[in-house]
Parts: sequence; C-alpha cells; structure tokens
Amino acid sequence: MSLEVIDRHSEALFEYLWCPVCGHEVFNHIPFEGVFCKHCNTQVELQESRETRGYEEAVLACFDTDSTWNLHVDEKLRRDLPDGSARVKVFGAPGAYDVDWWSPEPGEDWEPVEQGEFDDAEEPADVSHLA
Repeated sequence: MSLEVIDRHSEALFEYLWCPVCGHEVFNHIPFEGVFCKHCNTQVELQESRETRGYEEAVLACFDTDSTWNLHVDEKLRRDLPDGSARVKVFGAPGAYDVDWWSPEPGEDWEPVEQGEFDDAEEPADVSHLA
C-alpha cells in the first residue's frame, strides 16, 4: 500500500507557477487552509506525481475555482476553468521547471490564461468591491 504525499507549499515551484484563471504569479500560503492566488483567490494544491520520467521533481498542481473572487463578473480579467478545476503536470527542478501537460487539455473550449496575460488590464472600480 502506498501513501500519496500532498505538499501544500513549495517556494521554488511557486516562483515558477502562475494562476491559469488570472495569469498572476503571486500565491498566499495560509497554514492549515491551503495556497491561494493572491489576485483572484483560486486555490491550488500540489500533489506528488507517480511518474517522473527521470526528472528530479514531478508535481501535479491542481487548481480549483470554488473560492475564486469575481469570476462571474470579471470575464475580461479572469477565465473560468472547465468544470471549475484543472490540473497541470510540472517536471524539472528549481530554476528549470517545464509544463508537461494540462488536464483537461487546452483546446477550442478552454485555454489557460498565460503568465501575465492580463497584467496591463485595469480592474473596474465597480468590480473590486465584490471580492
């Protein structure tokens, strides 16, 4: 019997990761609660992958929009995840991470927000109070 290891916070990995909902790269770690995107509050949980293909690290980052702020109002600054969640598999080592795959696979129906994609967009004043 094997035990699945869940690591809620890894500083080196979070320096590489970005939120697929809003594209921002800053995450808050709240002990005993989880890790959340600082900009939109999307939750992310890290799980150790069962398969590494010879890389030092292989991690599944699972994003969930149950706690995301203003998702229904602010479509120009956030992109919903299919069925409210998505996973990304990251290979590598600190300083040399690379995305292996997304689940569900990006396509016509869904595309993750790229790192910094909405950085130059301003959040409307009438939306910010809804958080």
